[in-house]
Amino acid sequence: MIDIYQEELFDHYKSPRNSGSLSNPTIKINDTNPLCGDEISVTVKLKEDTIKDIKFDSRGCAVSVASASKISEELKGKKIKDVLKLDEKFVLDLLGIPISPMRLKCALLSLRTLQKGISRYKNNEK
Repeated sequence: MIDIYQEELFDHYKSPRNSGSLSNPTIKINDTNPLCGDEISVTVKLKEDTIKDIKFDSRGCAVSVASASKISEELKGKKIKDVLKLDEKFVLDLLGIPISPMRLKCALLSLRTLQKGISRYKNNEK
């Protein structure tokens, strides 16, 4: 029997939420996971340091794409200062299934990429 979390993850992989890109984003950043070839582009529109909208374009394994999909749903409406505090535990709890050490970088790619984009945005503000 397939676990409910595995079914949900597979659904996010096959039909990713918030897939695509935003026009005139506040933040735009690309990154890759060279270990397995995952690629991601994240675009974000901010309003008063809050994520108003977020889209991603991802090519990669099921864990990477599903993670980006679930994270993008979860982070709409969040303050960027709070997003910068999120860690591995947040992603693993969100995914709800055990992730092997080899797949951990896949699972974290979208969050780490977004956090890098937020940091660059904040540094350019100063």
